[in-house]
Amino acid sequence: MSFPNIPDLKPEIDISREQVVNLLLSSIAFEELALAHIVNAEAEKIQSVLGTIKGQTVKNPKVEDLLAINKSVEKTLRNVIKKEMLLQFKLEDVMEIPDDEPDKY
Repeated sequence: MSFPNIPDLKPEIDISREQVVNLLLSSIAFEELALAHIVNAEAEKIQSVLGTIKGQTVKNPKVEDLLAINKSVEKTLRNVIKKEMLLQFKLEDVMEIPDDEPDKY
């Protein structure tokens, strides 16, 4: 199987090492921001079921409801932690990108 050919697409990109590092660090930062939003949403989910959000009335949640929310939040946070570990590896790899100067090799 061959790689598809896309007409009028020139894959030649001319960017410096510094630009590459900045783009990679930006991508890590945006992923971290997205994970922060996910964690915040999970916190709001717990607050909602417990009725600790201002102006909200709660209908005395059952133990089963609390356990279900807890399981859902735990699963989500486990996945966030996994993603955090991958981002840490990515950051370490980015920080090891060699300098442009050949005499430093």
